[in-house]
Amino acid sequence: MSVIEMDESLNVLDEPLALCGDDPVTGFFRDGNCNTCKEDVGSHTVCIEVSREFLEFSRFRGNDLSTPVPEAGFKGLRPEDRWCLCAARWLEAHEHGMAPKVFVTRTHKKALEIVPINLLKEHAIDLN
Repeated sequence: MSVIEMDESLNVLDEPLALCGDDPVTGFFRDGNCNTCKEDVGSHTVCIEVSREFLEFSRFRGNDLSTPVPEAGFKGLRPEDRWCLCAARWLEAHEHGMAPKVFVTRTHKKALEIVPINLLKEHAIDLN
């Protein structure tokens, strides 16, 4: 049995990664943080504030995040929830004008391999 080794817990500003959300509990590790590792092929690293528009976009693109899946312990997302989103899905939403707002201090630096920092900052809700 191999051990999953978590990447260093740093945000896109190279600071300690802040909690994204614990209601619902989010993240690849379901620890509330957008931590990642090599096994996280989806790169669940962008901490977002869920919007109704984004939920509709995601459902239309084949990833229904609003419908509960009780057998997986997933109650479904609602507007204003915080969620660790796949970096490529966030970028896709951005390209279609549907990108949700981002918590930059809660977004893992690994997201920068997919999403440019300027786009994250452009959609940031936690920077002055």
